[in-house]
Amino acid sequence: MGSPLILASGSTARQMLLKNAGLDFVAMPATVDERAIEENLPLAGRDPVSVARHLALAKAMNVSKRSPGAFVIGCDQTMSLGNRIFHKAASLEQARQTLISLRGKAHFLNSAVCLVRDGELLWSDITKACMQVRDFSDEFLDGYVERNCNSILSSVGCYQLEGEGVQLFDAIAGDYFTILGLPLLPLLAALREHEINHA
Repeated sequence: MGSPLILASGSTARQMLLKNAGLDFVAMPATVDERAIEENLPLAGRDPVSVARHLALAKAMNVSKRSPGAFVIGCDQTMSLGNRIFHKAASLEQARQTLISLRGKAHFLNSAVCLVRDGELLWSDITKACMQVRDFSDEFLDGYVERNCNSILSSVGCYQLEGEGVQLFDAIAGDYFTILGLPLLPLLAALREHEINHA
């Protein structure tokens, strides 16, 4: 058997994607302070794509230090409107304000992924999905927040596309895997290239 494959994430969605793709891996969430890493980046490197890349790499490196010889997948996703990066809402009122700021506009989900072994970056990629939010009414917004109060705080955009959140959108451009936070097809190609878990 070759070197182990580790996913540096506790995300059930990402674990499900790798499992469904037939990969043999273990999940080992990274222990990093994401906000501190973001704040320590130079201002010129704080755009949404760079932040996602830095966080994905920081998570992979964190786990790689504890896992000699293993191939480690690091990933991160930022949600952006222009250069504004959103974070998870801390309250239903914050969630409501997030949704108001997205209403009638297109925002991006920026999903970064990298592969690291023994502290060395072997490969990285980033893909984007463009999410066009419709101009929904205040009445719809109030009902949506009330009906989804148990789930919207767990997602940075305050929506899950597999649930009622899909009602927020007019159009989506980007693949399903990117939206879930893991650019799976480029990752699978990279794993085959490095002869890891390849079919």
